[in-house]
Amino acid sequence: MTPGVVRVRAVVSGRVQGVWYRESCRQQADRLGVSGWVANRPDGRVELEAEGPRPAIDALLRWARAGPPRAVVESVAIADLPPEGGRGFAVLSRRMPSR
Repeated sequence: MTPGVVRVRAVVSGRVQGVWYRESCRQQADRLGVSGWVANRPDGRVELEAEGPRPAIDALLRWARAGPPRAVVESVAIADLPPEGGRGFAVLSRRMPSR
């Protein structure tokens, strides 16, 4: 793995579905050069995994705490993960299965 690259999982709670959160997150990730994915969860939350340089990940997490204009973010739970070397950032129709 590239030194300085980190991966995180964030679960975002609040009014985050039906407000363009996933697509807005993808746009932010692309702008920051971050790889990973974002998906709606059945419980109404949004989950994302993101990998990239620490400053880019921190910027994406700052964005995640606010979200797009119509979102109301109540909380963001963050967990560190080992980097996987992914490329690109995808909007998934549902949460990826656990590994």
